[in-house]
Formats: sequence, structure tokens, C-alpha cells
Amino acid sequence: MMMNNKVFPVITVDGPSGSGKGTICRLLAEATGFSLLDSGALYRLTALAAIRAGVDRDNEETVTSIAQSLNTEFKLTPTAIAVMLDGDDVTQDIRREDVGMAASKVAAYPGVREALLNRQRDFRQQPGLVADGRDMGTVVFPDAPIKVFLTASAQERANRRVKQLQEAGEENIDKAKILADIQARDERDSSRAAAPLKPADDALVLDSTSLSITDVFETIMAEVYSRNILQA
Repeated sequence: MMMNNKVFPVITVDGPSGSGKGTICRLLAEATGFSLLDSGALYRLTALAAIRAGVDRDNEETVTSIAQSLNTEFKLTPTAIAVMLDGDDVTQDIRREDVGMAASKVAAYPGVREALLNRQRDFRQQPGLVADGRDMGTVVFPDAPIKVFLTASAQERANRRVKQLQEAGEENIDKAKILADIQARDERDSSRAAAPLKPADDALVLDSTSLSITDVFETIMAEVYSRNILQA
């Protein structure tokens, strides 16, 4: 008999880019044994597929069609999750700045969000799920027992991005442009009509500007234990 996947608990972690969601979600998944959903990767994959196809990202109908037919797969590796598109490993490609900006744009389209909604909900499987995104707690999993909204100042997130690029060996980094791009994306994500970026009414809101990863992780795990969601 097929079980209703709604019985499996979900920990949602929403927030803007650079707030530390990815790191926190990986730690939570390791600690709980839950599966991990990087919902942002699906929007980045849609954006990358549109870029590769040379389509106009202003054409919602065309981009929605791409979202509906995405040929993607997430493969576990010893150190990370490999993201595949049409059989190619695009784990690094989807993290490019141009892809991130395009993802923010296409994510505002209701058709794209609808196309990816059920695909995201299908990740809710035994024993549970940690969902990383921007509308996980408000739209995709509104019944999640634990919802977190993780944020940080735009300046701090720009600093983190610069450090990330430097560690990747990039030179001639324009920090002012990175900050401006982050601020523009924040404005677009929070003001869009379809699933705007905002905390769920019952979310635990954490500002990581001056908190360590350990502080954030321990705060969320304390909530996990207090809700007893790890009990069989």
C-alpha cells in the first residue's frame, strides 16, 4: 500500500542567496538522516537550460515549457551532490553569477513555479526531508513542522560571495557589482507576485550576519529535538 508522503516530516530553510542555507541544510540532513532538496538548483537548471537553448528569458511561455521538460538528476557523491542536466554534470555551471541572476528572473514566472512545484514535493520521502529554498515553508511545504528563515545583511552576503570567488581562484572581482546584484535580486525576489521571498508566519527567523554556522545549526537542532520529529 502506498503511504501518503505528507506523514514524513520536513524542515524548511528559506532565505536569500548567501545567507548560509546550503551549508546549514547539508548539516541538518547529515544530523537527521533526512533527504536534501536544493530547490534553488531546479530554478538554476531551468535558467541554464534556457541560456543553453538561446531562448529569450523574457518569454514566460517558452521558459515554462523548458521547466516542464527538464531532464535533470541529483547524484550523491562522497563530498557533495552532483547536479545533472541532460546527462552533463552542471554542478559548477549553475553557480555562475549570470545563471543565478537568470534564475531569479525565471523564478518570478507563475508558470515556471507551477511546473516545478510537484517535482519539489516528490522529494518528501521517508524518513523526512530538509528543503532549501525561498518558498519552501510558505508555498511548497506549508505543513512542515519546522520552518526556518535564514537571512544576513546584503553587505555580509556580498563579503561571503567575494571570499567564495577568491577561494575558487577568480581575480578582478568587482565587489560593488556583486553587492548591487544581491540588492537587486533581493528586491526582485521579495516583490514578485508569485511566492515572494518572506518568512512563513510560524518560521524561526535567524540572522546569520553575526552568528557562526555552529550557532545557527545548534539553534535549529534544538528546535528539532523539542518537536520530537526524529522519533519513529
